[in-house]
Amino acid sequence: MVINLPNILTFSRIAVIPILVALFWVEGHAARWTACALFTAAGITDYLDGYLARTWRAQSRLGALLDPIADKLLVATALFLLAAFGRIGGLTLLPAILILCREILVSGLREFLAGLEVRVPVTKLAKWKTSIQMVAIGFLIVGDAGPPTVPYTVEIGVIGLWAAAVLTLVTGYDYLREGIRHLRAQPAAPVDDDETREPTVKGAKTASP
Repeated sequence: MVINLPNILTFSRIAVIPILVALFWVEGHAARWTACALFTAAGITDYLDGYLARTWRAQSRLGALLDPIADKLLVATALFLLAAFGRIGGLTLLPAILILCREILVSGLREFLAGLEVRVPVTKLAKWKTSIQMVAIGFLIVGDAGPPTVPYTVEIGVIGLWAAAVLTLVTGYDYLREGIRHLRAQPAAPVDDDETREPTVKGAKTASP
């Protein structure tokens, strides 16, 4: 196991999830702001761990495995909590569902392409999607506990979530198209003639013409 700062930052995103869940059961504005601060800090580590790993040449298989898992666990937990505690509802659930479905789709496609030894780099549009998504969820975690100087905290979060959902569809389609392209490029498995041949019964006689 490779223990370095980038991997520790990745682990921290997973470790913060139970604290985030607990804070949703605590009433008061302070709990909401604390949850938002933790979620924001976890989102920043998503950028830092990749940047440090590339800069220090400290990339590892463990980091490559845990990084996308930590991101998806954090985002999925936050969206489930927002829905469970009524911070989002009605049509606002639709962008949350789209984001979750896209994450599952991309995970499956990445696993499939990894089996073909094909690496799909993260696009700039996907990075924008992630950034907008994190900011939107942060606003929704604060909810109506926002400061008077920002009176439309919930509305900003909802608009950001819809924007992230639109980018989710675009980037998800890009991954799907890439997966289908490599799937079509794979040669069909050869068919064994012995498997398609009609079975013969030992000792059976051939019928006379």
